[in-house]
Amino acid sequence: MAGVRVLVGTRKGAFVLTSDEGRRDWKVDGPHFGGWEMYHLKGSPVDPDRIWASQSTGWFGQLIQRSDDGGRTWAPVGKDFVYAVTGGGMPGTHQWYDGTPHPWEFARVWHLEPSLTDRDVVYAGVEDAALFKTTDGGQSWNELAGLREHSSGPQWQPGAGGMCLHTIVLHPTDEQRIFTAISAAGAFRTDDGGASWLPINKGLLSGEIPQQEAEVGHCVHNLAMHPSKPDTLFMQKHWDVMRSDDAGDNWYDIGEGLPSDFGFPIDVHAHEPDTVYVVPILSDSQHYPPDGRLRVYRNRDGAWEPLSKGLPQENCYVNVLRDAMGVDRLDDCGVYVGTTGGQVYCSPDGGETWDAIVRDLPAVLSVEVQTLP
Repeated sequence: MAGVRVLVGTRKGAFVLTSDEGRRDWKVDGPHFGGWEMYHLKGSPVDPDRIWASQSTGWFGQLIQRSDDGGRTWAPVGKDFVYAVTGGGMPGTHQWYDGTPHPWEFARVWHLEPSLTDRDVVYAGVEDAALFKTTDGGQSWNELAGLREHSSGPQWQPGAGGMCLHTIVLHPTDEQRIFTAISAAGAFRTDDGGASWLPINKGLLSGEIPQQEAEVGHCVHNLAMHPSKPDTLFMQKHWDVMRSDDAGDNWYDIGEGLPSDFGFPIDVHAHEPDTVYVVPILSDSQHYPPDGRLRVYRNRDGAWEPLSKGLPQENCYVNVLRDAMGVDRLDDCGVYVGTTGGQVYCSPDGGETWDAIVRDLPAVLSVEVQTLP
């Protein structure tokens, strides 16, 4: 019988939540790595038993953990990764907001994106913005240096959370095409496996930068794609929810009708490639839901509708971070959100109704979903 596994990264450990296809009764396993910041966990689409995790603390630095038994046991991999990003590459520079040089340095692995076809291939997005790849199950890592060496690189600047490569989207059939998003530089695409990159920010307007239509400098928060329509991308930006129908060459605004077009996560329904979900928050300084009501908004057929049944509708001042929303692939697509208040909510019916899987975890940093055979 099919089921789901929800991988939850928090500020103080990782949790593995499992259920059958009914998604009403849940087993909670954890914390794994209690006390460690688990910034992102993601399972392999090829091997349901393989899970990757980004683990770090201010005391001991950054590790990559791998499980080959569905999260029951873990082992660190890739000591070469830390060497590669701290001493093995050319440092380079970016700019601070005042234009002064900012030497490249390694702070954290923000996002892990396993290959769609090979269990041993994984991409890692790091802070400062750079993209790394392993082809041997995490034992060694190499930078796809064409991105950081792009001619616009010196103009990239850190967003409020740092200068992070936080989103990696893999094309479902063309292994050479990869999309990334960097805060605060923008979105980029490669069509040659990472050797060269193209900024794809045409149509983005950012009042926070001197030239609103600049090639780079836009603070993109997240990207999403449905595998059946790989040329259609959705974007949650620092203000604005956007859509592209030509693989990012041009963008247009779809945020009209939202109570706020500021937010962090964005995702697409598993079986409806034009149905998209976001979680609006009030502003870039007030990171909580408008009116203190937690609502997931769904855009289906071009109109936004609030989804709130089962979610707290008064005195709720939590946030949902950029990687803290996911969907499963069951027939009735499940939608999941985790909050900075430590709740993980599940909607087994595409957003119509919600229940808390678990409460009172540490602040949730990421939620990723595996659909199990």
